[in-house]
Amino acid sequence: MKREDVMNILDWKTKQNNVEVPFFPARVLLQDFTGIPAMVDFAAMREAVKTLGGDPKKVHPACPTDLTVDHSLQIDFNKCAIQNAPNPGGGDLQKAGKLSPLRAQPKKLPCRGQTTCRGSCDSGELGRNSGRFSSQIENTPILCPFHLQPVPEPETVLKNQEVEFGRNRERLQFFKWSSRVFKNVAVIPPGTGMAHQVNLEYLSRVVFEEKDLLFPDSVVGTDSHITMVNGLGILGWGVGGIETEAVMLGLPASLTLPEVVGCELTGSSNPFVTSIDVVLGITKHLRQVGVAGKFVEFFGSGVSQLSIVDRTTIANMCPEYGAILSFFPVDNVTLKHLEHTGFDKAKLKSMETYLKAVKLFRNDQDNSREPEYSQVIQINLNSIVPSVSGPKRPQDRVALTDMKSDFQACLNEKVGFKGFQIAAEKQNDIVSIHYEGSEYKLSHGSVVIAAVISCTNNCNPSVMLAAGLLAKKAVEAGLHVKPYIRTSLSPGSGMVTHYLSSSGVLPYLSKLGFEIVGYGCSTCVGNTAPLSEAVLNAVKQGDLVTCGVLSGNKNFEGRLCDCVRANYLASPPLVVAYAIAGTVNIDFQTEPLGTDATGRNIYLHDIWPSREEVHQIEEEHVVLSMFKALKEKTEMGNKRWNSLEVPDSVLFPWDLKSTYIRCPSFFDKLTKEPVALQPIENAHVLLYLGDSVTTDHISPAGSIARSSPAAKYLTNRGLTPREFNSYGARRGNDAVMTRGTFANIKLFNKFIGKPAPKTVHFPSGQTLDVFEAAELYQKEGIPLIILAGKKYGSGNSRDWAAKGPYLLTSTGKVFSVIASFENDVEITLFKHGGLLNFVARKFS
Repeated sequence: MKREDVMNILDWKTKQNNVEVPFFPARVLLQDFTGIPAMVDFAAMREAVKTLGGDPKKVHPACPTDLTVDHSLQIDFNKCAIQNAPNPGGGDLQKAGKLSPLRAQPKKLPCRGQTTCRGSCDSGELGRNSGRFSSQIENTPILCPFHLQPVPEPETVLKNQEVEFGRNRERLQFFKWSSRVFKNVAVIPPGTGMAHQVNLEYLSRVVFEEKDLLFPDSVVGTDSHITMVNGLGILGWGVGGIETEAVMLGLPASLTLPEVVGCELTGSSNPFVTSIDVVLGITKHLRQVGVAGKFVEFFGSGVSQLSIVDRTTIANMCPEYGAILSFFPVDNVTLKHLEHTGFDKAKLKSMETYLKAVKLFRNDQDNSREPEYSQVIQINLNSIVPSVSGPKRPQDRVALTDMKSDFQACLNEKVGFKGFQIAAEKQNDIVSIHYEGSEYKLSHGSVVIAAVISCTNNCNPSVMLAAGLLAKKAVEAGLHVKPYIRTSLSPGSGMVTHYLSSSGVLPYLSKLGFEIVGYGCSTCVGNTAPLSEAVLNAVKQGDLVTCGVLSGNKNFEGRLCDCVRANYLASPPLVVAYAIAGTVNIDFQTEPLGTDATGRNIYLHDIWPSREEVHQIEEEHVVLSMFKALKEKTEMGNKRWNSLEVPDSVLFPWDLKSTYIRCPSFFDKLTKEPVALQPIENAHVLLYLGDSVTTDHISPAGSIARSSPAAKYLTNRGLTPREFNSYGARRGNDAVMTRGTFANIKLFNKFIGKPAPKTVHFPSGQTLDVFEAAELYQKEGIPLIILAGKKYGSGNSRDWAAKGPYLLTSTGKVFSVIASFENDVEITLFKHGGLLNFVARKFS
């Protein structure tokens, strides 16, 4: 940090958007999908340092780094029926058994009437579609996630965790080795919770204290949800893996001095509006105003009406409206929350005194001391209505009252962000399916995936409890969910399970099929279990636009499942409501969800919990003990993790046969002095892309298609498709990830003219997979560039969205270009990926 940097910040009115300033965060947070390549790079650095004659023991992260193993969970088992496949997720389950001394004790589980049940059923237990609950549901003991006691359906969580440890053994061993040999690295083991939620509940300090020095907590890392901690008054945002590694090495995060937009919240929201409605309403407003590349800070009387969980949810969505971060300063609401979560009172008093002294404390009573902003916008909370987002992008918000008409309009529209172009005469087509001995009908709009997932909303007790209370009222009214719908509940941490259990609503969610499948990122990154063959055949037969509904913040086309074309983001209670309805093609105001035992129509408003009900349950069950229990679980780990054996060595013992962990090629030609750069000449174009190419298009995180170059690579090494796992899990292998670059089936290359992970090799005229074409170009010594439109790289910041194109197009030469970029993600991808964003750009 230089004096010039400080002066630039002080002169922010004239220097904003014109100068770069360095930022040294207090800590770094990684999740395992993006953490694995970062730690593999550090291990490779040790190899390179040794090769060049240095001491590999000196290679350590300089900045404190926490890594949560939270993205490797896949839903192999859901509901109470354990799938009959001997090994549904791949990997060596015998090894998993050896790794897993913790097993569910033999116990007869209550049958819910599934046809897969092979045992005798208690006479008092009613089937899943029964109109009323048996008394056993009321008396189901509380599930304790921290001790994994088997109630209810313990096998669902335990089986998924067991497969996870077996499937990801190599990765987990590498993480544990990293935590032992590298200073300043702490690993949060699998089964604990999501990165952003553990960060919020356990890792956050708000104010750091080191050697009698106080300074604000701040964090950067490889997860777009890191911005959630801004709701606690902690400055933090997600960056690419390359920038993160730089910070870990002690370098600053460099950013253009941003504008700071003040967002004044006024009024109060409607009682039927959930936190996610507020989030999506603010998201749409800020996107329309245009805050890309800016900081947003909230102020005004409306802020005090928002709980900390509401604030963190709002802050978490800032990547969707383009802001670098959205900040809620610490105020009395923050201090009260921290006190409830177990913060030491003396530390809280010190924190308050410090923040007030440095003018970082927000006070509603003194409006004369509001900060000065680059721009001020106003949002009246009264104007926000219940809504969902979709069918293909999170920014396309639809009022709940307009949902049916909007979906029908999407069927008519040309194929695009809002259209499916279904012929008018086919829009009412119905396809019958037979599933578990019954007949059901599928049509356009039928819900086939309904997921309350470990992303964004699960951290908010009010919306999760609202989902549980709605489920309770639905079950009591005799409503049910059709069994072919893939329902799942994947909380962000055990705390969520705890308050759902202690409040008594978890059995009702379970009765509707929303079983807890584990703790980690699942449906949101394409890790959902495959749909049934009956559903897949029906979708194909009728060319149906079926739907997924999830309570996350990413719904890009093809992300959940290849055959699910419409994906909607909704609050957790609406996910449950749409699962009950079985379709998004419904007007909740005028059409019933179903009927009760007497034949009376049941509407959504009949089972929607009031705000008072939700708040009462929230006050009674979101308590200090939950945070204490999470702290204990995080620090103690679990038996599988604790018993995992790892090598005791300075250098990692690379296994040449491994398809998960491989020493990357980045350092193969490393020299003590940098090599001179040369310009590119006579380049060919590898891809000709349009606007809004997301990081999902560039570097998919989900399943590996059987016909893809990555699949061929894995097959040649003796793996079966069941053992492929996902791209996200294999980010420690550069050979897999390079082959996975631009492998998304929805990639639209203008050279091809239709969605496909293909391109044209112009010297031969062949249409090839992108990797195969790039490989052929490299053999011919032809340099490559990629032409991309506006908003290239929107979505999650992933280092492989930069590394992958670099490895596809790199010939060791670079070019210079003058261009304008919308955000730091684009700049990163340009600098490290060698990409030309040519639409509406200037070149020299």
